[in-house]
Amino acid sequence: MKKILGIMPHSIGGRLTISSILDGFRENNFEVIIYDELKQDNFNEFLNKDCKYIVGYDFSPIKLKIDYNLNFTCIAYFSDVIEQKTSGVGYLEYNKYLNNSDICIFYWDRELSKNTNYFYQPHFVNTNIYKNYLKPVCDITFMGRLDTDLRLNMFLELNKKLKDVKIRYYGIKRHFDDAIARCNESDKKILKKCYCGFIDNEKDMAQAINETKIVYNINAQGISSLNYRTIQVLACERLLISDKREELDLFNDIIPVYNNIDDLADKIKYYLNNQDEYLKITKSCRKIIEEKLDSKICVKNMLLKIQGE
Repeated sequence: MKKILGIMPHSIGGRLTISSILDGFRENNFEVIIYDELKQDNFNEFLNKDCKYIVGYDFSPIKLKIDYNLNFTCIAYFSDVIEQKTSGVGYLEYNKYLNNSDICIFYWDRELSKNTNYFYQPHFVNTNIYKNYLKPVCDITFMGRLDTDLRLNMFLELNKKLKDVKIRYYGIKRHFDDAIARCNESDKKILKKCYCGFIDNEKDMAQAINETKIVYNINAQGISSLNYRTIQVLACERLLISDKREELDLFNDIIPVYNNIDDLADKIKYYLNNQDEYLKITKSCRKIIEEKLDSKICVKNMLLKIQGE
């Protein structure tokens, strides 16, 4: 059995993303050896491992490969803009190595992948984890940062417009605290009522998505791409209502798109009250993910691209 060295990064979002990627390698008969940047300090014990690849998120595996002169081929999956600080420690120092023959870059954004040597690969999930297995207990969920006035005001206004709808919010505690600090007293009560904490693993994330009927989404990075949340939600057969993104064509453009807060509120009310339309979309999207965006399938395709087949 071939071995890979999988890097669990500092980035919380990256840890969720790389978990599905490493599951895909396991499903393609690789043994995965894990180095966890959050829990392990000594990398030396991994230097003599007989691995085929070092696999990780953003610049994490590239930095380790270069710093320790590893002879493994490096596979780096980016869902952050490579030229920006969000792609992690080393985004300036290690940029010059991206076109090395033994470093393979997979980029989540189709538009940004054009005119580069990077392979385009949208997000994908382990469909054995992300699936429909619970009955929803709330109506609407938002997962992510409320770090801009647009995001915060949208969430607050949605609560005020949909007073009879149960809404949840998941986010990192420090981001929640930051949002609270920007609210007046009445808005603080709304946020505190909705806040359900932070999720840092795939199984709990799948459960939280299962417990809601609709997730609304705001893509933060890239030009055309869909964030990881998109694939997670649709794999669980829950309805996603998204801001406008070009790569919604991956799902035959059947995912509802909102233009503003009023439009979002109207679409939420519509789909909460039209079960047939809801199921038509969610079941179609789940089928597409099973056929095209499942971990086993996508990692197999990644390996074929690396091997030039």
